[in-house]
Amino acid sequence: MEQQEYDMVIDGERRAAASTLSVENPATGELVGRVASGDADDAAAAIDAAAAAADDWARSSPADRAASLRTIADRIEAEADDLAALLSAEAGKPLPTAEGEVAETIAQYRFYAGVTDKVRGDTIPTAENRFNYTKRSPYGVTAHVVPWNYPLLLGTRGFASALATGNTLVVKPPSLAPLSTMWVGEVMADATPDGVVNLVPGPGSEVGAELASSGGVDAITFTGSTGVGRGVLEAAAEHITPVDVELGGKAPAIVLDDADVENAARGVVAGIFSNAGQNCVATSRCLVHEDVHDELVEAVVEKTERITLGEGRDSETDMGPVISADAQADVLDYVDSAVEEGATLLTGGSVPDDPDLADGHFVEPTVFDDVTPDMTIACEEIFGPVLGFVTVSSAEEAIEVANDSPFGLAASLWTESIDATQLADRLDHGLVAINTFPVSMPQSPWGGNKESGIGREGGLEGVEAFTTVDSVVIEHDEMGEPYE
Repeated sequence: MEQQEYDMVIDGERRAAASTLSVENPATGELVGRVASGDADDAAAAIDAAAAAADDWARSSPADRAASLRTIADRIEAEADDLAALLSAEAGKPLPTAEGEVAETIAQYRFYAGVTDKVRGDTIPTAENRFNYTKRSPYGVTAHVVPWNYPLLLGTRGFASALATGNTLVVKPPSLAPLSTMWVGEVMADATPDGVVNLVPGPGSEVGAELASSGGVDAITFTGSTGVGRGVLEAAAEHITPVDVELGGKAPAIVLDDADVENAARGVVAGIFSNAGQNCVATSRCLVHEDVHDELVEAVVEKTERITLGEGRDSETDMGPVISADAQADVLDYVDSAVEEGATLLTGGSVPDDPDLADGHFVEPTVFDDVTPDMTIACEEIFGPVLGFVTVSSAEEAIEVANDSPFGLAASLWTESIDATQLADRLDHGLVAINTFPVSMPQSPWGGNKESGIGREGGLEGVEAFTTVDSVVIEHDEMGEPYE
């Protein structure tokens, strides 16, 4: 693959930076490309450009905004294979996973193209001499801090809905995998007036900090760890800037005694090992009823040991590496802690011994049994391919354990019972998947409860995320004399 190079995009212009950031394939260590590495001054310039373009873009017609979004979708679709290959190379994910992410990215732009003329207000009953209506107005300049694990999918939720509702964008691509976001960002910039879309890659301590703390930013969307999210919220509080955050997770997969065990095993394996477990909704703790424990564990281990590790663009690869050497070390530390705390290692637990994988940041798909709810791997987000089985004796116990967490992003529930929806209602998670693992769709809202986040993006809720409600009251009678 030809190496990719990108400059910043500010006010419609490509601008170099004083330094650049190299991007390596985490499976091979090979150089994939370079991007300009901006700083706080560059971020401030992008904010100014977005502010200058904000009024005209907010006043543009819904049809014009829809046309821009469809143009973006068409461009991505025309070059989908190349974009998926780039995403696979920079993030290490298998090519089919990257292709699926690109496909949903296209679908999100098309969905929000259809939303532009459906942003509606209400009329409010009041006295007959008055008329009261509400309207949704764009915030103005929106800052988007994009994660590296699904940069296109998670970035586009914010990009497309913000553009559809008349906002301008300042985007900070992820430092670990910025290339595909830059590719799509340039497409967005070309399809919209100058200043509407601005791209400033660079370190979070510089670019991200400026976006979070600037009084020129009218709304922020951030996806990342809970710890960094707290910092964004604290910085934004200085100017009372609205923030939509999607943060960490510790998604439980609950398998009850009446579940289709084979189907559940497929879902549990897919839910934890997809993207090497680097998912905010990765089902890294499986709460399994004691009556089906042995059968489920045997099926999951058998499927896990079939997984082939490799470079993402190799057609034989089922699972790629984790994103970096630091991430690899962190995951292995969690494995060590599980062994020390008494969990039983059933498979995996180390780096592969295949010399062809020695240059990559690989971790074997790992399964533990005899995990208790208080163990580290049952409580903390691992962000890697590690699954722990926690045995429960009833649905009541499963719900209690599932909810006993500071996180509440997603959960899955495997049961054939007609009571499935009632059980789902009791799970304190923003997304509950029944007889499947947590899935994303353009028309469906996405976000978490508790320390997993604030707000929702996706679907029509994405309109609410990037607009404010204004109330207008019209008085038909003359005002009376206020003071006699």
